[in-house]
Amino acid sequence: MKDFFISYNRHDKQWAEWIAWTLEEAGYTVVIEVWDFQPGGNFALFMDRAVTEAQITIVVLSERFLQSTYTEPEWRAAFARDPQSIVRKLIPVRVEECKPTGLLAQIVYVDLVGITEPAAKALLLSVLQERTKPAQAPRFPSAVPPKVERVAPEPAGFPEVVHPSQAAQTTPFRSAYGNVRPSGMAGLILRKERKQARYFTEKLGEAIGLDMILVPSGTLLMGSPVDEPERYEGEGPQHDVSISSFFMGRYPVTQAQWRFVAALPQVRHALEPDPSNFKGDNRPVEQVSWYDAVEFCDRLAKYTGRPYCLPSEAEWEYACRAGMTTPFYFGKTLTTEIANYDGKSTYNDGPQGEYREETTRVDQFEIANAFGLCDMHGNVWEWCQDHWHENYTAAPIDGNIWLVRSGQDVIRGGSRRSYMWESPGDANQRVLRGGSWLDLPWTCRSASRHHRPPVNRDDNIGFRVICAAPRTL
Repeated sequence: MKDFFISYNRHDKQWAEWIAWTLEEAGYTVVIEVWDFQPGGNFALFMDRAVTEAQITIVVLSERFLQSTYTEPEWRAAFARDPQSIVRKLIPVRVEECKPTGLLAQIVYVDLVGITEPAAKALLLSVLQERTKPAQAPRFPSAVPPKVERVAPEPAGFPEVVHPSQAAQTTPFRSAYGNVRPSGMAGLILRKERKQARYFTEKLGEAIGLDMILVPSGTLLMGSPVDEPERYEGEGPQHDVSISSFFMGRYPVTQAQWRFVAALPQVRHALEPDPSNFKGDNRPVEQVSWYDAVEFCDRLAKYTGRPYCLPSEAEWEYACRAGMTTPFYFGKTLTTEIANYDGKSTYNDGPQGEYREETTRVDQFEIANAFGLCDMHGNVWEWCQDHWHENYTAAPIDGNIWLVRSGQDVIRGGSRRSYMWESPGDANQRVLRGGSWLDLPWTCRSASRHHRPPVNRDDNIGFRVICAAPRTL
């Protein structure tokens, strides 16, 4: 009799093996097809015996698993042994964004999406206990954000802005577009170009600056087409969105920038001066919650007199794509030569690469999109302002933040705007975009969406700021 049987789709083999290895290292016994099934055996009998003899079946939840007809008999057999989940014969473990339906929707799953390996290991092992009370007292969640009135923003001054041609300085940058090499040749062919972007630098003391790139107004076809590889339904339906111009941070907020702003007077709640797991002045700040990011914007807005805030989800995707309709602003695939993600995995015939297992400097790759923005694919997920919605049905078409009308108001850093929409969604979740060093390349696509509770802090989550452009632009 084994403790666990691991049921998985073949595309999730790496996850299944990681789960099996973690369990066996903790002293449990596991049966898994890739390790235990031997050539010459009867596959159907092997699976039937594995499910029957294991105490618990763990299913590796992904979109492919849910759509597969081959794995369904395995989890249904486990479900039939304990349909009321009294002794927990079936434990789903979600490893990518997906939404269980039917019988599987009734069972609470373990969610490993978007968390670090140590955290995933601890979570997986903890749920096998009768209770999951932590060994240490939970961190006090600071102040619950107060309910605020929605007010029209006051005009804010900008450095020497009187006409579009004088709106900001210009800065040269390198942009790149990639084409997949011919069949049989792994990798990308990158075509690099030198361009210029308008920007201004917000001075944070004597030695630190925050480059704000002008993102011009335009129209975005938001979401992914149905034929984009590894997309999911939450990225649709595609819809046109009109975006007004704004300034956006050239990079995610760095640890040096964070420390300066964290030392400014408090607006709503305290900020930890050095929260990041991976240390480095020019690395992105991480392990910051959505509330922390909004507090950063509020302090920066008060310090500068300009309306800093988090981007809406539509603004983020518009800025990331920079006019491109391909999965990445570099083209149809991705390589670790130009982004930081789990390079052991590939996307759309792209090459395998390096898995760095940590953040990198925000300027490490020295490549920008057509607007002049860097590091928007991978490195750290970036908080957006919006409440989470499962898809874009009834989404705003003007680039505004999308909120659920509920008993709680959202705090908009810099008080730029807060619009409520009558829409189904989750006011207890906030949108994340861009993928991270920890994640597979498909999660780093321009259209990929993720969500977490606003109190969540992790070492693959950061943010970047935006600032409204003056009306003369």
